[in-house]
Parts: sequence; C-alpha cells; structure tokens
Amino acid sequence: MIVGVGIDVAEIDRFAAALDRTPQLAERLFVPAELHLPGGERRGPASLAARFAAKEALAKALGAPKGLRWTDAEITTEDSGRPVLHVRGTVAARATALGVRHWHVSLSHDAGVASAVVIAEA
Repeated sequence: MIVGVGIDVAEIDRFAAALDRTPQLAERLFVPAELHLPGGERRGPASLAARFAAKEALAKALGAPKGLRWTDAEITTEDSGRPVLHVRGTVAARATALGVRHWHVSLSHDAGVASAVVIAEA
C-alpha cells in the first residue's frame, strides 16, 4: 500500500549558488557521506541538488510535518547506480507512525534541473 508520494525539483545553478553563498548550508542538509564520492572527491552540484530534491520529496511523501531534520534522511548509491534512501531520527519516527516499511527513490538531472520522486510504502 502506498502511504505517500513526493516529487520535487531544484534548479542546479541556483542550488550551487546557495551552497557557495552559505558554506555551512551543506552540513545542515547532508551527512558527510552524501557530500563526497567514495574516493573522497566532493560531489558535483547536480548530484547534490538531486539529493536535496529527494529530501524535499521525502518530506512531501510524509505529509510535510514540521520538525524533520535534513540529516535524518540519507541518500546512498548502490554499485549499480541505484539510489537508496536511509532514514533515522525524526524522519524514521514519522515514517514509523505512518506505517512506512519500504522506500522507493528516483533521482535525475538534466537541462539545469535536478528532480526526485520518493514513494513511501507500507
């Protein structure tokens, strides 16, 4: 059973400019593993914008409650390239309250826009 669906888009250049303008923003939005590729190189703005869009989509799938912490949701990538959503803390508590047991997430970026869809399933 689908509990919620969320979708969001982020303009990549605008998001990159916000990160440049406010360096501490990245640490408020992402856990360290999201900021860097496995080899230690920092992820590009398109990848970060897509991950931010996924966190926004996640909030929408959960009904956009107040009090969710951005860093309580983490997007990792399997070796195959498939994105995977991991939740803890405030996000896990809301998901549990709604009966969410499985997540589906899709990320994309093209033509200057990053997008994400999140499906919360019981």
